[in-house]
Amino acid sequence: MIKPLNVFVSRGLSHHPDKRQVEQSVTDLLALDPRVKVTMIPNLYDLRPDGDAYSQLKELDEDFIVISWMFQRAAHWILDRNGVLGQTGEVEFGAEEDDDADELEDDILEEEEKQRVIETLDIPDRSIYCLQLQHPSEPQHYVDEVVRIAESSLMQWISGTPDQDQLDRFLNAEQRHEPELTAIEEKAGRRWYPVIDFSRCTNCMECIDFCLFGVYGVDTQETILVEQPDNCRKGCPACSRVCPENAIVFPQHKSPAIAGAPAETGGLKIDLSLLFGAPDAQEVAARERDEQLMLAGRAPAEESGNANGSPAISMEPRQVQNVGADKDDLDHLIDGLDSLDL
Repeated sequence: MIKPLNVFVSRGLSHHPDKRQVEQSVTDLLALDPRVKVTMIPNLYDLRPDGDAYSQLKELDEDFIVISWMFQRAAHWILDRNGVLGQTGEVEFGAEEDDDADELEDDILEEEEKQRVIETLDIPDRSIYCLQLQHPSEPQHYVDEVVRIAESSLMQWISGTPDQDQLDRFLNAEQRHEPELTAIEEKAGRRWYPVIDFSRCTNCMECIDFCLFGVYGVDTQETILVEQPDNCRKGCPACSRVCPENAIVFPQHKSPAIAGAPAETGGLKIDLSLLFGAPDAQEVAARERDEQLMLAGRAPAEESGNANGSPAISMEPRQVQNVGADKDDLDHLIDGLDSLDL
């Protein structure tokens, strides 16, 4: 019997009717195809590692597809940090616009080879394909790409030896198939935490040295990891700005470079804004970190630094916080603005 390819459609945070329509259209069209098994899940980034969605994902040992509103590498490394590992599947849909960036990166890597953390990881020999939803877009394009992947991928997951009739039915599926759609419902609160792209990370430890909220740690092999993701300060992407390899991703950030757009190599980037007096990424990151320190009731990093040149960090509270105080109208207003998908 030929197994259908699992396709997981991750719902976005936006309640905009047009975006919801894109999700529903893609899902409905895929459910008609017997070559795939479609499952709707909540926003991938917000899910807990011990929830039902990740439990089902971890049970798979074959190729599968995830369709979400996030960039491809963001979705892939979110899965990885939650224990769902696999090779990055090649996606043709929308790939043409990244050709120049890929060629540029290949040229740079030929000149300067760096050891990436991914080279030390034991990754299963199966592919995970991540497709990014966009609006406006044509739902049929996503279906065509899923079918292409299914036809090239599922043939190696055949149980037994199929006869020619079975292969014909698989490769030329008819739309008389009874639509089948599964949905996993989880109460997933909105989260904010960094995701490490280990295909770019060199384990330089810049992030753990810079972050003062205990988000990062190291494993038994002294490899960087996001140890306490929920310690991260909501809306703060400072560690991503100081990463020399553009390996730290915040999938919900408004800036594509931070949200996981195809990585650019910093050595050849020219930031024209610097020519007009704009602060560089290091200065912006330091300011963002200090803002979060003050919001947490701690003093910002002192510019004078220690004897070794590193910033002097005050761990003392700046003021006594009334933790049990009720929120006022301004607090409720700010909470409401944070929850909007602007």
